[in-house]
Amino acid sequence: MRISSRSVRAALLLGASVTAAAAEPPLPPPAQPAARIAVRMVVVANFENGQDRGDKPGEYQLWVEREHLDETIGDVRGATRGIRRNADGLYGLLLRDLDAFVLDPRFDLTRTYWLFTGISGADPNVASVGSAAWARWVVNGDELREFDDREIPADWPYGLFAIGALKPNALPSDPNSFGEAESADDLGMAYRMNPALTQWAYALTRTVKIPDTPALAGQRKAWKGYPNAQKPPFVLLGETLGARRYWHGPARTHWAEDWVKLWTHGQGQFVMTNMESQDAARMMAEFGKLGYVDPQRVLVLRTASNPSMPPPGVDPLATIGDEAPGQLAAYEANYRVGVPVIREILAHWDRYENTVPGSAPAKNKD
Repeated sequence: MRISSRSVRAALLLGASVTAAAAEPPLPPPAQPAARIAVRMVVVANFENGQDRGDKPGEYQLWVEREHLDETIGDVRGATRGIRRNADGLYGLLLRDLDAFVLDPRFDLTRTYWLFTGISGADPNVASVGSAAWARWVVNGDELREFDDREIPADWPYGLFAIGALKPNALPSDPNSFGEAESADDLGMAYRMNPALTQWAYALTRTVKIPDTPALAGQRKAWKGYPNAQKPPFVLLGETLGARRYWHGPARTHWAEDWVKLWTHGQGQFVMTNMESQDAARMMAEFGKLGYVDPQRVLVLRTASNPSMPPPGVDPLATIGDEAPGQLAAYEANYRVGVPVIREILAHWDRYENTVPGSAPAKNKD
């Protein structure tokens, strides 16, 4: 049998490799990951104007400045602005960096409390500009069916209705037309916050004094026939409706009131409208299913920068997007009402680490 020179060279190379491998020391065991950082409390804002401190404020700046979120964690992969924290254990971030923070393996978020804050349009039937509402439900206003209001049946109040339904103000008769679902409640249109935790936060802050201004008081005079819109800013319980489209006016406010009642089975009341809360609620629900976070430790606080419709007799175009002077008032309300909850949890972590506020203490096992 003839052996080719190529075979001889291959055999020699293989033998050399085996000899070299045998001579090398074994590889060391893989490095063990460092201990994870147990995060106690996170405040999430939606946007910031310019810098985090020292210039025109957005939703984030008062938290950074007043709670001394001085340390920046800049190496969170995927975060666009960096995560901040203070010496007391409070972390702060913008909503767009939420997924990067949650997925960072350095942080243990399984016992973390979350406060999602932000400014909103308020239903003048329920609240005044500058008021703050703790949400019991976050309702999704994005996925729906729509007919032009000029083409709807005469007995319809508007042309917006649920996918799987055949008219407004009705739950889907066939939820599977929306996707895989066993019932309408599985469609992800309403996210219920922990009722005990939300009630606890409201009880703790219901008497917080939200600053009023002459400018706000002057605007309130236009709301004749709307007693809640004429009140100085106050704290209340009420639902937030998130939709990526910016809507405004009495007809859409009517829709929002009905939409929240529909998806909460009459248990919720529309108070605040914004463009982000539905996305945040969906993200936290999904992260909860994957075990990254505990959705039962999530709070949502929205504050009113403007009404969801104009005062009586005023054209909607004259008020859409007009958040002066309400925007600064809403930033202030976010901080004033939210901070007592944060400080209470951090100051008494030994009490709240394993027992969520408002819930019964865990029983010791024998």
